[in-house]
Amino acid sequence: MKKIVALVLAVAMLMCVFTGCGAKGRTLDEVKSSGELIIATSPDFPPFEELDGQDVVGIEIDIMNLVCEKLGVELVIETMDFDSVLLGIQAGKYDVGVSGITVTESRRKNMLFTDSYCLAAQSIVVTEGSEIAAKADLEGKKISVQSGTTAEAFAMENGYSFDAYVANSDAQAALVSGKVDAWVIDNLTAIEMVDAYNSEHDDKLVILDEAMTTEPYSFAFAFGSEDLVDAVSEILNGLVEDGTIEALFEKYDAPYISPDAE
Repeated sequence: MKKIVALVLAVAMLMCVFTGCGAKGRTLDEVKSSGELIIATSPDFPPFEELDGQDVVGIEIDIMNLVCEKLGVELVIETMDFDSVLLGIQAGKYDVGVSGITVTESRRKNMLFTDSYCLAAQSIVVTEGSEIAAKADLEGKKISVQSGTTAEAFAMENGYSFDAYVANSDAQAALVSGKVDAWVIDNLTAIEMVDAYNSEHDDKLVILDEAMTTEPYSFAFAFGSEDLVDAVSEILNGLVEDGTIEALFEKYDAPYISPDAE
């Protein structure tokens, strides 16, 4: 029954995305009046967001706590899979999409974005001893990606053979089990997940030196939230300029690439 209800809700949300359904995001005044900023996130993307017991933690959660502090509101976290994050934002169900979201032209047609706060690369992960040593070696091979991500879009647009999975852990498992030849994932998440896997297994995973793509990360909002986006962007720019965001990356032992490096 839960699966049926979830499917009905997903279909209804998707219809709202394409038909509008009168949905729009909240304004800055509406958020301040409510006293809450509601974010949607998929907590399977360390170090940006992950579960620590019942709590969601990570770089982006720390950033959003600072944003809420400056706006004078409380942070409310709703967890779901990545596809539902994007659909929920488009439908105006949540205020902010917070899931290592890349800004793309196709996504700009359906939602608003803050200024970027960092650059990230999509890494290629293979098993130790793989004949794949560079991006060019993926020709004729199959890769795994998380569904709804820019890794999936890049694979589709560039003619790669791929399997898409709801969770990054499943995409990793597909590589380990031999269902695919490589796994494409955000570089920082790749580092954390590969290190965790290698610490517990004799068969190792390897991150290639050459990245698949480089892309800006931002936060997503529904149309109608323009003044809220402007306010959050102003806060983000200040946190970038004063070194706060770089310090958060250091807190999680993650290398930081400034959006100015693009």
